[in-house]
Order: sequence, then C-alpha cells, then structure tokens
Amino acid sequence: MGKRVLIVGGVAGGASCAARLRRLDEHAEIYLFERGADISFANCGLPYYLGGVIKQRQHLLVATPERFRDMFRVEVRTRREAVAIDRVNQLLRVRNVQTGEVAEHPYDALVLAPGAAPIRPRWPGIELPGVFTLRNLDDADRIAAWIDQRHPAKAVVVGGGYIGLEMAENLQRRGLGVTVLEKLDQLMPPVDPEMVAPVAEELRRNGVEIRTGCEVVSLEPGPNDNIVVITQQTERLMAGLVIVAIGVRPDVALAQQAGLAIGVAGGIVVDEQMRTSDPNIFAVGDAVEDRDFVTGAPSLIPLAGPANRQGRIAADVICGRESRFRGTQGTSVVGVFDLTLACTGASEKTLRKAGIAYQKSYTHSNHHAGYYPGAQMISIKLLFAPDDGRLLGAQAVGREGVDKRIDVLATAIQAGMTVFDLEEAELCYAPQYGSAKDPVNIAGMVAANAQRGDVALAHWDEWKSLAAAGRAPLTLDVRPPSAVAQEAVPGTLRIPLGELRTRLGELPRDQEIWVHCGVGMTSYLANRILRQNGFEKVRNLSGGISSYRRQP
Repeated sequence: MGKRVLIVGGVAGGASCAARLRRLDEHAEIYLFERGADISFANCGLPYYLGGVIKQRQHLLVATPERFRDMFRVEVRTRREAVAIDRVNQLLRVRNVQTGEVAEHPYDALVLAPGAAPIRPRWPGIELPGVFTLRNLDDADRIAAWIDQRHPAKAVVVGGGYIGLEMAENLQRRGLGVTVLEKLDQLMPPVDPEMVAPVAEELRRNGVEIRTGCEVVSLEPGPNDNIVVITQQTERLMAGLVIVAIGVRPDVALAQQAGLAIGVAGGIVVDEQMRTSDPNIFAVGDAVEDRDFVTGAPSLIPLAGPANRQGRIAADVICGRESRFRGTQGTSVVGVFDLTLACTGASEKTLRKAGIAYQKSYTHSNHHAGYYPGAQMISIKLLFAPDDGRLLGAQAVGREGVDKRIDVLATAIQAGMTVFDLEEAELCYAPQYGSAKDPVNIAGMVAANAQRGDVALAHWDEWKSLAAAGRAPLTLDVRPPSAVAQEAVPGTLRIPLGELRTRLGELPRDQEIWVHCGVGMTSYLANRILRQNGFEKVRNLSGGISSYRRQP
C-alpha cells in the first residue's frame, strides 16, 4: 500500500493537489473531503452565471465527484466536514453534514484546503431575507431563486472589489437598478486610485450608481418585502436584493483547533513547500498566508492561480519532489462592461506602506497599430526600483489588450527583469494585434529614459499638492491650440512644440518648468529641446493630460 493522503476541501487548491498526487503516485490512497456538494467548480464564474452570461449551471462544474473517482481513483466524500485533527495519532475527524455521524480517518499526510469565507459583518438586520454573500454554487442558487421569485427592481452591492463589481455589472445586465457602496474612498482598493477612475466612469456610463466613502451600519425591513440599507451618513437606500461583498477571511478554524501556527495576516503559516508548523500537515489556497513576491511581507491573496500552484507543490513534496512556491505577486484582472483593469506586483500604496523606494511612470498607447481600425487606448502605470530599474509592479486599464500586457509584465517581474529589458522585449506584431513598439515596449522606454537621466519625471499628484499649497511650479503645455481648447490645466503657459525653439526667450531659466502634453510624448520632445538649450530645471509630467484628468 502507498501513502494515505487526506485532503480537506476541493475547488482550486484541494482538487489540483488530488489530481497531481495521482499522476505522481499510482499507489497512494487519496481521500478528498468536501463539506459542500461540489468538489471542483468555477467560483470565479458565479457572477456571470447569475447575470445569464453562463447559461447553464452544469457548465460551472469543473469536475464531478464521479469524474474524480473514475479518472484519478480519488475517494471523494462530499457533504463531509472536517471537525478536528488529532496530530499525535495522525487522525482526522470528519462529520457527515446530513446525518451528524463522526468518523476518524488516519493519515500519513494531511492537506488543508478550506478556502476563505465571505466576511459577514455584524450589522443589525444582516440575517434579513434577501441579503446574500456569494461563495459557492449553493449561494448562487439562492440568489438566482430570489431574483426569479421576487423580481427585485433594485439591488445594493456592498463592496467595490472584484466580486462586488462583477455582481454590479451582471445584476445591471439582468435589468436591476444597481447601487455600489464602498466604505473606502475608491473602488478596487488594492489598485492605485488614479488607475481605478476609468472603472468608476464605465460603471456610471452603464447606469450603475457608485458611492465611495459610504459605510453601511445596519439593515432594516422595508415596505413590500424590500430591505432598507442605512449608511453612516444616515442615508436610507431601498433595495429588493442586497449583496454583501466586502472581502473574504481565511477559514482557519480547523487549523487553530489543531494548534497550527497562524500568521500576522490571519492565514495558516506555511513554508515554501506548503508545510504548516506540523511537518505532516500541508495547507494550500485562500486559507494560507503567502509571501509577497515583491515586498517579502506576509499577505493574503485569495486567487485561483496561486491556489492551483500551491496544490501541485504540496503534492510534489508529499511524493518526494523538491518543489517550492515562489510567493505570489497578486496578478489579477477584472472586467467591467467593456473595460478591463488588471494589475501585478506591488501597488504604489503597498510600496509606500512597506517603505520601499520606487519610481513610477505613466503611458497611454494604442493596443494595436493606430492606422488599423478599432485601436483602443491602454493606460499603463509602471513601478520600478530607482537604483537599477527592476520592475516592482504594473497596472493597466483599457478596452482591449490589457490582460495580454499585464501577463507580459507579470512574467517580467517573476524573472527579475528591469525597465531596460522591457525596451528590448520582442513581442508579436501585426497591425490588428499590436504595434512595432508595443505598449509594453513604450512603457519600458519611458521608464528607461528616466533611469538614464534623459528626462526627469514629475507627476500630477505632486503638482496638485503643490498647487493646493500655493506653490505650483511653472507648467508648460506644448500641445497644439486645438487640443488646448478642449481641456487645459489652470495657470498653464502655452507654447506649441512647433514654436518652442523660436520662443525659448519667453521661459525663465532660473525657475523649474514642468512640461505636459496629451499623453507625455510631445512633452518629452520638449524636455529634450529645453535641456539641450541650457534649461536645467525641466521635468516631464508623466502621462500628460490623460493622467491629469484621472487624479482624484
């Protein structure tokens, strides 16, 4: 007989671990216990099932218990909840959810993959009918039944993160009037605020009401089976459906009962081989505390990709292989109607909090050749180390090609690449797919120019802070008059680039000059002209007016 391996929890981490174990060891005894009815389902697809984009429920089932038994010879036990671990005797106690019967199962290795549970705050009225969280297919079934039976006209989504925004879009598509309430001052809190601004605009353009800085304090029953959502600002919003999507919390109850170490971020502590503080027990997925790949700090990253990789690594180690988890950089993407927002690595907020030195740049480039029909703008923010240009993080927003560019930048971060490497990246090009200078190349070139000292960058958040204090630098707009007429920065001197060489005498040489244009390219040319004509105090406002209009 081979090793006896017990796995608690399915979905991404547990199911991938079970499948990998069988591929590596045909003789192992593998048991998978899942407290729900489904061991592997596409929880990321739940909002789209509720919105009618995914038409049939069974399309969300990645693997059934029967398929797992047939393909991998894994003994699957659904509706079984692990309730206790006897570490001394290496026993797992499992309760049958339907009968209440408890059984003991011995193990050689135990893998915990309990996931994370939606945070359900202790608001008065949180248990009212019509108030839901979304974690699994059972939750989706309850929400779908409520919509089909009650036909609510309005929905309130509490939380402006991934699930909140996806639910807002899909409920709006189903014909409900939707209001999103976010406690913080921006949607998508992990992302920097100026990169999220287009997402809020897109939601409003499609009829979704957005309220940031708006904290819910209680819920009350309202007339006609509605729910009254009460905010800290004493607003009272009426809704027939409330979705609470304010985040998730690692499910660590079983690990705590067993005395396993829990980290400062609240997840199960594991090493690079996914071992917990007990060498015979592993943990994977949303319940574990990851190491941030960029900052090295403990973090909670509840994403399917890392969970899958962790499940595979745990299986490798159980079977004697030397696999190690590198850490996670939080690469993620969200689609909101026709807009895509994606990020990888550290945000500016994260770097500032961690005390890590950084430089940043903004670019706005077409996702494919501008002469080919349908070109759409991609806005990219790069964060990089000021000493050597090593990539620390990237964020992008646009209507086409965003995910492709962030995937390239995520790979570059994992490889320890620099902005100079991005300049040289050889990416596929045909006019309908990209440009000879891809947006990734352009982002690298802008950042590399700053690293070489060819241009000094300035940023609109700096400008706004100085302007608010009455100390704004001289700002020079080098766009053509037609562009300036559409939108101008108050108090800006205007000299079109074509006239700049003949009007240098109008500019002070003893004063700092911050130059801008539409996206940063024309102003870069102006910077080069000025610096080579003896103007030493010149900086380029990164991203131009396109970045200016997105500043909070």
